[in-house]
Amino acid sequence: MERDKTFKKKKNKGHIISSVNPGSIAEELELEPGDAVISINGKEIEDIFDYRFMMNDEYIVLGVMKKGETELWEYEIEKDYDEDLGVDFESGMMDDYRSCSNKCIFCFIDQLPKGMRPTLYFKDDDARLSFLQGNYVTLTNMSQKDVERICFYKLSPINVSIQTTNPELRCKMLHNRFAGEALKKIKIFCDAGLEINGQVVLCKGYNDGAELDRTMSDIEEYIPNFKSMSIVPVGLTKFREGLCPLTPFTPEDAEKVLQQIEKKQQYYLKKYGTRIIYASDEWYLRAGREIPSEEEYEGFPQIENGVGMLRSMINEVEDEISEIKSDPEVSTASEFLTDTVFHVVTGYAAYKTIKMLADRLAEEFDLKFIRVHPIINDFFGHDIDVTGLLTGQDIVKQLKEIFEKETEEDKSHDSMILLPCSTLKSGEDIFLDDMTLEFFEKTLQKKVRIVKSSGSAFVGSFMKEYERDYFSNELNKYEID
Repeated sequence: MERDKTFKKKKNKGHIISSVNPGSIAEELELEPGDAVISINGKEIEDIFDYRFMMNDEYIVLGVMKKGETELWEYEIEKDYDEDLGVDFESGMMDDYRSCSNKCIFCFIDQLPKGMRPTLYFKDDDARLSFLQGNYVTLTNMSQKDVERICFYKLSPINVSIQTTNPELRCKMLHNRFAGEALKKIKIFCDAGLEINGQVVLCKGYNDGAELDRTMSDIEEYIPNFKSMSIVPVGLTKFREGLCPLTPFTPEDAEKVLQQIEKKQQYYLKKYGTRIIYASDEWYLRAGREIPSEEEYEGFPQIENGVGMLRSMINEVEDEISEIKSDPEVSTASEFLTDTVFHVVTGYAAYKTIKMLADRLAEEFDLKFIRVHPIINDFFGHDIDVTGLLTGQDIVKQLKEIFEKETEEDKSHDSMILLPCSTLKSGEDIFLDDMTLEFFEKTLQKKVRIVKSSGSAFVGSFMKEYERDYFSNELNKYEID
């Protein structure tokens, strides 16, 4: 590898390096945090996709602005194909995140109370996050240049918030006059060979009924590139003053929605060998239905949207039980904390499933003291019943009331709170309402284990060998950050 330092005037601030990996190309070049990467092969880098694409070459000329300097350094680099510099940037996107230009009638962020942390109020609608993180985007703020770049870089899959394929209704629901026209980008992406996943947030009286039938039928035009679409119910908090009036779906409504979806699933399954459309778990819970079999989820393509999450967990618990019981070297009596009182936290939506799994483990491994506590969402309102939207204050308040009524037998044993990781901010020990995990533990005076939303994690949380450093990512097989 050769290096040639050439100074040039440059006004572009570039992309600031936050860290340099040991043994990397960047370390060999003596790049440091605070230096800015400006260009590759004379072309300015717009964002992470430019960077990744241009870094694939085996020979590049890297333009860097050293910290505190105003001239451009150019480094000639010979490297392996697809080998990276070995740096992290201050912005993972290497660009500003693009905010949403819509005013959707179902937007959850608009239903947040005042006074929460500022980052919760940012509405992203960035197609690059669709590729990087699986976010769903409306396509409304995407320019022709953006479309061309996505097709050029083959960014796939693109996750699209469809809501409805009726152009006029989509404009109304998104409060954006370009929302209907934006749907045409789906065909452009399909023609470019990209894959599409869709999502419909169902709002009663708007995109349900005949409009849902239309949407589920219209996507056939994009098959085979259109891979899946989830139907999820709108989430309604108590903070909707001044917003579009919306009402929650009743159990009877949920049953009708499921029948609509199942009818269309059978049509697609017969014609294309795949169901394409999937109902989120909330519909089955609200309708009082059994969760479908694993086969009906076809590999769980929409699990991040809450589609099949409970089925996946149920199956994983059964697999974990079988694995433990079939291992001749494992003595289940010594593996589990059989004398500990476990307090399992969950939202009301998943309560019956979590209670069923807890009872199953209690029976199999002689766990005598499992208490499953469905927490009512007083903060956002009782229509919000998913675990991931529980706040620290609601959990603390309701658990304190439960602990005050503990039996003498429960008090005589060690206690452990099993807290779903979904109640905490990703990568941090902070609840949605900014309560810290440290405060949570000190207030309740009980040990806490953070539990991933998976069957193996759930089973493992009752076992003796379960350690977590709350401030690191070094987790064992039963844990998650």
